[in-house]
Amino acid sequence: MTKAPRFQQIKTHIQNKIDSREWPVGTRIPTEAELCEQFSVSRMTVNKAVRDLVNQGLLERTPRLGTFVCQSKAESPLMDIRNIADEIKERGHHHHSEVVLQKSIIAPEDVAMRLGVMLGSAVFKTEIVHYEEDKAIQVEVRWVNPDFARHYLSQDFNEITPHQYLMQNCPLSTIEHTVEAILPPPNIARLLDISPTKPCLLLHRRTWSGQQLISSALLYHPGDRYKLSARVNVSS
Repeated sequence: MTKAPRFQQIKTHIQNKIDSREWPVGTRIPTEAELCEQFSVSRMTVNKAVRDLVNQGLLERTPRLGTFVCQSKAESPLMDIRNIADEIKERGHHHHSEVVLQKSIIAPEDVAMRLGVMLGSAVFKTEIVHYEEDKAIQVEVRWVNPDFARHYLSQDFNEITPHQYLMQNCPLSTIEHTVEAILPPPNIARLLDISPTKPCLLLHRRTWSGQQLISSALLYHPGDRYKLSARVNVSS
């Protein structure tokens, strides 16, 4: 059997150290010179292995200090919509949620525009914090058109996510995503247990079932714990 390329062997060595917790988060890994000597390879080979792991989010380079094991980031697909509870379970972690708000409100102007309803219409609103193990990974602020999800407010969102309920009752046909980097509002920073000076990823999401606009959501993620990805096949 052909041996893996040398840079891949170095990557595997580093990954094994991280996975076994021999090198926990915050550990400074050996320098490139030390890895060159250990594996009897060129600096270019070591650099490729380390660079790949930096790009994967396992390592972080700090100028003049070295390369460190960093907290791996949760990841969601940008071009798709998935249940956050399923994403977390697939990573081998435990999901739980905390319902902050669950009630009917009179839609102010910005919410009416988001949902495409008349100003002053009654709409459903929920605020939910999603946790991966013991860390808040997402604050979900969602508005739902009650005409298409009449029993939304009677759901136990500690047991089922809004995504699950809506997918079961209003099958998804179209999604709209917009992403921006922001400094979190004070209430969001508190719910995510981060400083208001820490950056957040804010995903604006609207979903349709058939021709009907069903819900609009603001999904806040701590920037140092989360990333969004997209993969698009481009035909020639």
